[in-house]
Amino acid sequence: MRSGQSQVEAVMRKIETALLDGTYPADARLPAERVLAERYGVARNTVREATQRLAARGLLRSKQGAGVFVTEQLRTGVASPWSQLVADHPAVRGDVLEFRRVLEGATAYFAALRGTDEDRQRIRAQLDALEAARQANDQPGEAAADTKLHEAIALASHNTMFLHLHASVIIMLREHITITGSSLRALEANDADQLLLQHRAICDAICEGRPDDARNAMQGHIDFVASRVAASGE
Repeated sequence: MRSGQSQVEAVMRKIETALLDGTYPADARLPAERVLAERYGVARNTVREATQRLAARGLLRSKQGAGVFVTEQLRTGVASPWSQLVADHPAVRGDVLEFRRVLEGATAYFAALRGTDEDRQRIRAQLDALEAARQANDQPGEAAADTKLHEAIALASHNTMFLHLHASVIIMLREHITITGSSLRALEANDADQLLLQHRAICDAICEGRPDDARNAMQGHIDFVASRVAASGE
């Protein structure tokens, strides 16, 4: 039988894995101690000590009377300076677009390869929100739905390292998607229509389990954004 300390460490590893693979994203509330104790086959005080240690490392935080929540610790290491740099220095956006082409092309590929029914439902829901915002000519809502759609695709990749990297830079990507997407939609109505068609193609390829097509559609989308941003002089 494992000692108390080894049980605590084992629970910590399981919770850490859940943080990395997106089971418990930033700001999510962890299940109650009783639920986790039953899930992991340990005593409640073992779960309590494990979560306290993770809180001491800044990965979790306790709210009196509300429970234990995931912090943004895994995100902020890379994202904090980049978000402001992208906003203040347009020249940096070309580098961000190159990075997005590689990262998001890969996440689209693996989302098509590994996505579950739940993942596909989440992706379709975000595409519906994007289409509704477009129909209402709600540019802020469209930009927000755009960002959430890209996040849903990343979650569907089910690759721990992609998820960890995406979580680390999601604030930067959100800033970039919002800036470029809003700029393009404000520039020409036709560009907004093209963006919507591209997102439909990406989602169709993912939901129909066509990984190569999903990657190509995502990279084509990023290339289109890059070309329009370059043409606009931003």
